[in-house]
Amino acid sequence: MQEAIVEFLKSTGYAAATWGELVMIAISAILLYLAIVRKFEPLLLLPIAFGMLLANLPLAGLMEGPKDGMVGGLLYYLYQGVKLGIYPPLIFLGVGAMTDFGPLIANPSTILLGAAAQLGIFITFLGALLLGYTPPQAGSIGIIGGADGPTAIFVTSRLAPELLGPIAIAAYSYMALVPIIQPPIMRALTKKSDRQIVMEQLRPVSKTEKVLFPIIVTVVVGFMLPSAAALIGMLMLGNLIRESGVVDRLSKTTQNELINIVTIFLGVTVGATAKASSFLTWQTIGIIVLGLIAFSGGTAGGVLLGNLMCWLSGRKVNPLIGSAGVSAVPMAARVVQVVAQEERPGNFLLMHAMGPNVAGVIGSAIVAGVLLSRFG
Repeated sequence: MQEAIVEFLKSTGYAAATWGELVMIAISAILLYLAIVRKFEPLLLLPIAFGMLLANLPLAGLMEGPKDGMVGGLLYYLYQGVKLGIYPPLIFLGVGAMTDFGPLIANPSTILLGAAAQLGIFITFLGALLLGYTPPQAGSIGIIGGADGPTAIFVTSRLAPELLGPIAIAAYSYMALVPIIQPPIMRALTKKSDRQIVMEQLRPVSKTEKVLFPIIVTVVVGFMLPSAAALIGMLMLGNLIRESGVVDRLSKTTQNELINIVTIFLGVTVGATAKASSFLTWQTIGIIVLGLIAFSGGTAGGVLLGNLMCWLSGRKVNPLIGSAGVSAVPMAARVVQVVAQEERPGNFLLMHAMGPNVAGVIGSAIVAGVLLSRFG
């Protein structure tokens, strides 16, 4: 009986646990705390954190592939949606169905702010090359600066799948920390008087414009960058479903059931790539640091161009909206609104900030296409 108990205990995860697995479980607990208690991007941070927990359970083998005639673990099969590039475009389909491109159409110049906010991607790309990363790895790390989790996953799964875990964790962590990271940069790069500028109300946008916009963008970007067609195409299809007004059932499903299901699968399997053996390295620390530089650089790029537009327009543009050029929709736009309200109560910049915010989504997908066409 005693021997049986000893053998049973040896077969449990308690006996097989390594220090690395225990550290990763502790990290997943911290991320769960940030998602549940602090409410930092919980829709994605919660499944990612729990996926990390599942992958580091000793002997569970949930991410193990099939071998010796045995089937693989559950998460291994769900992960194929990431590996084959299925989940990120489906997320974009849902995002497109929930996005109103009206503010961008009403003020097309804000697309420049979305482009300027991609500055962090290129700065970090060069920095990563100098630190010894390969060009595909540098491109995957740099895309963190777009503050667009699905795009970061899509690019990394093709260029540097060995870095998927740390890059995905960094991308979504910094997206969750937008309200903490952006305001100090916004205030440091703008004058108080400029932060108090009240912008004119946007013009109404017709239904015809909203219907034509996704079709035109798909054709233009699809011809220019075929490698970005999967992301841009799904984003614009989702938006066309929304704006057409003839497929309400599809619109509701895309905005709710579809994106929710894919988000669960994407989050859990991406978190499951963060196993102790591959995550607890100096390389991961480098990616986390470079990711912060990328995100901060993107915010700074948008704000600096916002300052220029403010000056050229005769102070008709509040430079704060430039920080919304990163792709964290709609959180970055909400941060602009919060900071503007603190500087001048009653100043409503949310809709103005949504222009560069949705432009940033398009911009990051275009940059992803550039990186894939060059290094893919």
